[in-house]
Formats: sequence, C-alpha cells, structure tokens
Amino acid sequence: MASSATKEVAKELLPLVRVYKDGSVERLLGSPYVPPSPDQDPQTGSVSSKDVTISHNPTVSARLYLPKPTAQTHQKKLPIFVYFHGGGFCIESAFSFYSHRYLNHLVSQAQVVAVSVEYRLAPEHLLPAAYEDCWSALQWIASHYSKTGDDSTKDPWLSNHGDFERVFICGDSAGGNIVHNIAMRAGVESLNDGGGVKIFAAIFSHPYFWGSEPIGSESSDNHEKSMCYIVWDFVYPSAPGGIDNEMINPVGPGKPSLANLGCSKLLVCVAEKDELRERGDWYYNAVKESGFGGEMEFFESKEEDHSFHLFDPETENAKNLIKRLASFLH
Repeated sequence: MASSATKEVAKELLPLVRVYKDGSVERLLGSPYVPPSPDQDPQTGSVSSKDVTISHNPTVSARLYLPKPTAQTHQKKLPIFVYFHGGGFCIESAFSFYSHRYLNHLVSQAQVVAVSVEYRLAPEHLLPAAYEDCWSALQWIASHYSKTGDDSTKDPWLSNHGDFERVFICGDSAGGNIVHNIAMRAGVESLNDGGGVKIFAAIFSHPYFWGSEPIGSESSDNHEKSMCYIVWDFVYPSAPGGIDNEMINPVGPGKPSLANLGCSKLLVCVAEKDELRERGDWYYNAVKESGFGGEMEFFESKEEDHSFHLFDPETENAKNLIKRLASFLH
C-alpha cells in the first residue's frame, strides 16, 4: 500500500484536507478521537456521556451527555441541547477532543441533556449530506416524545430526562451554518414525531456565512480566494448559485424570508477578531429586519478569534461565553 508521500494528489484544501487519486482522504487538521465518559468525565466530575447510533443508512450517530443530578434538578426535566460541531464541513467530529471537552464544561454548568451529532463529512459526502443527517438526528430526538413508535430506538437519557418543550439547537462555525438551515427547514416542515415537538431556540456561535460581495470591512481584494469562499466550493461544488446559495448566503433578493425561522428565540454569538464577525452581525440584523416574531439576543466576545472557546474553555472569555449560553438555556 502506497504511503501518502508517494500517492498522487487529486485535490486539496490546505491546511485542512488532501484527496488522493486513489480516492483516499487525509485530514490534516483536527483534534483526536476521545472515548465517551460513561462514569463521568475527569474534567468536571459531573457529566456522563455515551455514543448512540441514530441511523444505519446513512450512518448517523451521536454522543449523548447527561449531567449528574443536583438538588435543584433531581426531579426536573432538563433542556435538550442539540449540538452541531464545526470544522468547515470536512474535519472534526462529535467524538473529537475539542467537542467533547467543550460539551462537558457546558453540560456541567448549564444542566442540559446534550446530543452532539456525528454527521457525514465532505469530500466523501458532499453537502447537503450534513444537513440531511442533522435533520434526521432532530427527527430521532423528537420521536422520543411520541407515545407511539418503536421504544427500542429510543434512548432513556432523552426519554426520562429531556424536556421536549425546550429543545435548543446550537453550532459553532459550520455548525452555526447548520443551525440556520435546520431552523429554516423547521419553519416550513414539521418534525416527524406525532407529538408536536418544535425547536424552542437556536444558538449561532461564530456562524459560517459568506457571499460573492464583500460586506462591511471585508476586503474586495482576492475575495474569491478567501478561505471562506474556497471551503464552500470544496464541500458543496454543485450548490445552485455557488457562494450565493441561500444555505451559505441567506440574505438577498430571492432568498427565503428569515422571518420563517422555525424557533421562538435565537442568540447570535460573535468574536471581535473573527473574520466571520461581521457576517454574524449582518445575519442578526437581517433576521431582526425580516419581521421575525421571536426574541433575539446578541453576544460578542472581545479580543477573541474564531471558535476560541473550543481551543481553551478555561480562559476567562471562554468561561464568560459558556456562562452566557447557560443563562440563555434557562
């Protein structure tokens, strides 16, 4: 078997992914796989986790998190926090170190049942595969609320502890983009649960949006060569309209109204030094001006860059962001 040093490269998205002519894919960035912590994680000592299979065809799985009961939560149902990881749709995982560590911290503080979705990645599975997988995961979560159906497919952590009137969807970066597209779909399509489960709130953390025209202080020089532009073409080369497809550029003529977002509340989080900061602000204001009837909140982390809280959740600003999310979840 040829080593990666001798194989011919077909295409690459540096510094993230390299694809070889034999069809193999090498991911150049991303944190390592870590196992779940069924007996409570070593970081907080208060969160258990396990991996579950949602679907076999296609393969969709998730890591579930359950906080240790406290005197305040022992008899209460907990909010359900559905998380879509970032990584440009082509790296990282629900089972990776960054996601696992971050969710242990958040679940411990926020006291929620979390479902971190393992969706299929590009380039093996180009978009819209990730969107479909995340929608399927949400359907599976909603099925726990129905009194009918196959109980063998239901997980007791969700059935016994989840509050299906408080379902939150959240994502970082590409995951924030998924949140938008799932919420838009939920605005026009019911969850297949038979019990009326709806998304209560959506959290967009440093969301990945882009477009052919620069906004704000974005440079017009080499705009088409920006990483944000190149990633989209790599993960969704057949997208109608390219970089102005409504899934990556949700604002503009002919786009579905953002008033149709299928949630009652939303929170948009940005980081001051993030290249995507102005897109997050632009999205928040576009939703506000659309006539969206729900509650809206905006939170900015000063002096920080893209997804900083995933790389080190112990910094003061990361703790402040997690505290803000925990507050929103309650």
